[in-house]
Amino acid sequence: MSASEAEAKDLAARLSALGLTARVEPHDTYTSIEAEVPEALPAESWREVLEVVAEADRFGLLASSLTGRTLWAAVNKVVPATGDVRGPGRQR
Repeated sequence: MSASEAEAKDLAARLSALGLTARVEPHDTYTSIEAEVPEALPAESWREVLEVVAEADRFGLLASSLTGRTLWAAVNKVVPATGDVRGPGRQR
């Protein structure tokens, strides 16, 4: 399991502890977490949920009258550095 997957699973577990059902899915460059947010989520729970997703690299909320509210977060996978990075104007 990669570090981003482990971090995403930790975030998902913390969201689950707050009463949300979270899903984790690995992608090429990041690992995503999604959770459906019930309409009746109390303000105090929102604060706790936001504290959790704020630890991710990106997060947001998709809201639709057809599908409800879906909270999402993404944890970037580490990109290995190349050995010969010269920067602008330093290329051969």
